Amino acid sequence: MTNLTAPRFNDVDAAREHLEALHWPNGPVCPHCGSVDCKRLPAQRGKPSKRNPEGAIRKGVVQCNGCRQQFTVTVGTVFADSKVPLHKWVLAVHLLTSSKKGISSHQLSRNLGVSYKTAWFMAHRIREAMIPGDNGPMGGDGGIVEADETFIGRIPGNSRMAIHNMNKVVSLVERNTGRATSVVVFGHINSGTVGKIVFANVSPDAQLMTDEGRHYRNIGPAFAAHHTVNHSAGEYVRKGDKSMTTNQIEGFFGIFKRGMKGIYQHCGSQHLQRYLREFDFRYTHRVGTGVDDDQRADIALLGIIGKRLTYRRIGPVAA
Repeated sequence: MTNLTAPRFNDVDAAREHLEALHWPNGPVCPHCGSVDCKRLPAQRGKPSKRNPEGAIRKGVVQCNGCRQQFTVTVGTVFADSKVPLHKWVLAVHLLTSSKKGISSHQLSRNLGVSYKTAWFMAHRIREAMIPGDNGPMGGDGGIVEADETFIGRIPGNSRMAIHNMNKVVSLVERNTGRATSVVVFGHINSGTVGKIVFANVSPDAQLMTDEGRHYRNIGPAFAAHHTVNHSAGEYVRKGDKSMTTNQIEGFFGIFKRGMKGIYQHCGSQHLQRYLREFDFRYTHRVGTGVDDDQRADIALLGIIGKRLTYRRIGPVAA
C-alpha cells in the first residue's frame, strides 16, 4: 500500500532524486548527445522573472563534458519546461495510474492544489507517457488474443444516439499476459477497418478469439486459428472448453465504460484515443499481472522521455 506522505510526493528534491534513480541508475546520461561523461553542478540561479526577481534556484543541474550542454532529469520529457513543482507531477502520475477507473481533472485539481486547466493538461501529458514502446505483435507462439469492438459516446454533429453515430473502438487483449491495445475506428466497423487494426497488432502465429461478427470471417484465416463464440445465441463460454470465450475483453470493456461514464462522464471524440491509452496501460499493468501501484507509477515515469505534449498539440490524436 502506497504512503502518499512519502517524500517524493511532497518534496521537489526527493521527487527529482526518485526520477534520477529511475532514469539514471548508473549515473547521468546527456539527453542531447547520449554521453555518460557528465558532472553535477552546484545549485544554479536562473534568470530573474516577475515570479522570482532574484532568479529561481535550480538544483539537479548536470553538465555534459562532451557537448557542454547543461540539463536536468526532466529535459526531453513530458515534464520539461513546466512551472508545476516536480513532486506534484510525481503525485499526479501515481494518482492517475493507481485509480482503476481513472481520476477526473477536477479531483486531480483539488488533490494537487492547481487550477482545473493545469490539472487537465497534466493528465493529458501523463497519458502521453503511457503510450507503450514497441513490444512486438500480440499472441506470438500460439497465444490467444481476444478481439472485440464497443461503442461509446456520440460523434459531434449527430443528434440521434444510434450505433452508427457513436464513437467506435476496437480492442485486443492478449490472454496470457493481459496486455491490452485499443484503437478508435474512424468510419464503419467492417473487415477492412477492423482487419487493419488486427493485422497491425497481432502475430500471424496467434489464435484469434472473437464473437460471431461477420467482419472477423475474412480476418480469421490469416492466423494460426480462429475461434468464435455465438453471443446472439446466448453462448458466452463453450461447453466443455472454458478457454473458448471472450469474457476477458468484455471485462476490460466493463472497466473502460464504468470509468468513462462514472469518472470522466464526457470525452470529446478528438481525445478518446488518449483515454483509451490510459485504460490500456492500467489494464496491461494491473495487479493481476504482478504489478503493484508503485511499480505501475514507475513504469509510467519511465515512459516520459521523448513524448513532449504542448497546448498546440492537445487537439485530435492519431490512433
